[in-house]
Amino acid sequence: MGTRDVILDAAAAVMAERGLANVTTRQIAQAAGFTEATLYKHFAGKADLLVAVMRERSPGFTRLAQALNGGAGTGTLLGNLTALAQAAIAFYGEGFPMLASVFADPATLAAHREELRVHGAGPHKVNEAVAAYLSAERDLGRLQPETDVTAAAGLLLGACFQYAFLGHMTPPGDRDDERAAASFAHTLLERLTV
Repeated sequence: MGTRDVILDAAAAVMAERGLANVTTRQIAQAAGFTEATLYKHFAGKADLLVAVMRERSPGFTRLAQALNGGAGTGTLLGNLTALAQAAIAFYGEGFPMLASVFADPATLAAHREELRVHGAGPHKVNEAVAAYLSAERDLGRLQPETDVTAAAGLLLGACFQYAFLGHMTPPGDRDDERAAASFAHTLLERLTV
C-alpha cells in the first residue's frame, strides 16, 4: 500500500471519529505514521483530503456512483430508485460524522466549499445526476411528460438525507434502511408514473 493510501485510510478513520473541524493535518499524519510534510506532498490540505476520503474511501459514495450510472430504460423504475435511495442513505449516513463539524467553523466550511469547487464536486452533483436519470426516463415515456425532474430528485434525496440524519439519533436495531428506501421510491413514483 502506498503512502497516499495509508494517509487516506488514517484520515478516514480519524475524521469519522472526530469530525473534520476537530482534527488537524498533524493528527492525521501521525495516525498514518508520517510527518505532516509527507501529507502535504499528497494533499493540498484538510479540505482536499476530505474530498479524496469521500470519493475513495466511502463505500456509500461508490455505491451511490454505481446506482447513478444505471441506464435509463433498464430494470424497473421502482427497483432503480430503490437502489438509488439505499445508496443515498448509506452515503449520507457515512458522511455525517465527518461533515457535521464543518458547519461549526466558518473557515473550514469556506475551505471545503472551495475545494469542492476546484474538484467540480459537491452535494448538488448528486441531485443533478438523479435529475438527469429521471429526465432520461421521462424522455423514454416511463414518467409523466410534465414531471419536474429537479423537484423529484430533491424530494427523493431530501427524504434519504433526513432519514440518514435521524438514523444517527435512533438505536441501530430500530431502522430498516431497505424498507425506507423502497417506501421513498414507491411514494415518489405514485405521482410520477404514467
